[in-house]
Amino acid sequence: MSKTTINDVSTEPQPRGTAVEPRTVGGSRAFALLLVITGAAGLLAAWVITLDKFKILEAKARGETFTPSCSLNPIVSCGSVMESPQASAFGFPNPMLGLVTYGIVICVGMSLLARARFPRWYWLTFNAGTLFGVIFCAWLMFQSLYRINALCLWCSLAWVATIVMFWYVTSFNIRNGFLPAPDGLKRFFAEFTWVLPVTHVGIIVMLILTRWGSQLWA
Repeated sequence: MSKTTINDVSTEPQPRGTAVEPRTVGGSRAFALLLVITGAAGLLAAWVITLDKFKILEAKARGETFTPSCSLNPIVSCGSVMESPQASAFGFPNPMLGLVTYGIVICVGMSLLARARFPRWYWLTFNAGTLFGVIFCAWLMFQSLYRINALCLWCSLAWVATIVMFWYVTSFNIRNGFLPAPDGLKRFFAEFTWVLPVTHVGIIVMLILTRWGSQLWA
């Protein structure tokens, strides 16, 4: 695989003067597009899951059963995941949280495309949000694989989108000096950021295959 680099580190000189203003940093076009694409993927997944959740509730009110289109077999069963207690971890359907958070990610990406620049506290807050997202996704993955015993394809899309945005936002902050890191780690993130989300997603795929194997296609 060829090396891919997103050059989004600010190289503009800082103004000189007695009053030093907080440094603001923008991102490259590639980084901005990555945020827009991953945010849109997560938003799409959250939107579809929300609609299917409403259809399930409406069908139950009529005494009927609604089966989401992504429910392919007993294992790949979006309906089983949507009707589980874990699907409302905070007292309301999880995808409603995604509708807000992925929308924010899209807004940040679009702002960067418009050449917006943000201070350190903004980028660290954004990074903390993506960290919460990836931890929450890890919990949902565990619940899906070992408690609910079913896999939702739309949820999987949201997981991948969250993982990719987390690692690239973390890389951005490390390379801009917003997160402390040794020079060797900065050089690694500058050249091989893609290794981390690929490895992360690869581990999840292996866990899924180990858990169910050929049952996924049964």
